[in-house]
Amino acid sequence: MTLYSTRDSNIRKTWVIFTLFLIVIIGVGWAFSYIYNDVSILYFAVLFSVLMNVIAYWNSDKIAMAIAGAHPATHENARELFHIIENLSIIAGIQAPKIYIIDDPSPNAFATGRNPKHAAVAVTTGLLERLDRSELEGVIAHELSHVKNYDTLLQTIVVVLVGFVAIISDIFTRSLWWGRRSSNDNRGNAVLMLVGVVLAILAPIVATMIQLAISRKREFLADASGGLLTRYPEGLASALEKIAAAPPLRRATNATAHLYIANPFKIDAPSAGGIRKTPWLAKLFMTHPPIEERVKALRGIE
Repeated sequence: MTLYSTRDSNIRKTWVIFTLFLIVIIGVGWAFSYIYNDVSILYFAVLFSVLMNVIAYWNSDKIAMAIAGAHPATHENARELFHIIENLSIIAGIQAPKIYIIDDPSPNAFATGRNPKHAAVAVTTGLLERLDRSELEGVIAHELSHVKNYDTLLQTIVVVLVGFVAIISDIFTRSLWWGRRSSNDNRGNAVLMLVGVVLAILAPIVATMIQLAISRKREFLADASGGLLTRYPEGLASALEKIAAAPPLRRATNATAHLYIANPFKIDAPSAGGIRKTPWLAKLFMTHPPIEERVKALRGIE
């Protein structure tokens, strides 16, 4: 399977997942609207999900940058970064994204935006200070690959859907115990209420697991695309090793953690022989693939 067929396959699978997300949202809304005999609950769930998606679509870059505490970069304080992004954008055949700086000594970066014409890339001051030019080019190429592949749009939608499902499930779960009951209390209604509780508990868990799975797959794809873009995958591999050895990001949040090139909370710790191997169970709850696997793939090690 080629890189491009893998990209197309991942995009198709992502849209299938989005469809399942909408089904879950409508299912949860329908279950609780039936329990309370109030169809307005279903209408609210559907309308609110659409509203959140519209807001995220048009303002995803601004929202992400505000959460990350990023500010616009200038040619004076990031001249080399501007040149790298402009050159790689030309090679990638996309419009150069807006550039932001995050004042943090830990090296990291992320990209966001609804499409290549409305994209933005943010890098930390630690990334600019710790990486040499080839390593910085590798990181930027990785982020531009996310932009070109429309990962930034898809990942943002996932964030909104995951957050929405979690919020709605929490509201409805609380209302089950503290709110009013339907006047038609009977055995069938009790069974449906049980189903609603199960949906409310499982929905955010499933949503989070899907978010993690999408993030991991797309990081591998962006690594490979970035390596092809620079024609020097060793630059990105070396950059990932430096990022792994650095301390966590000071201003990291669960909302944007999966957007970064590496986990901003708990970076893979290096051991005496290199990057420490990640236990298989821990991988299930990681927003990113283990650094050692990404470096291995970039260097073509079997």
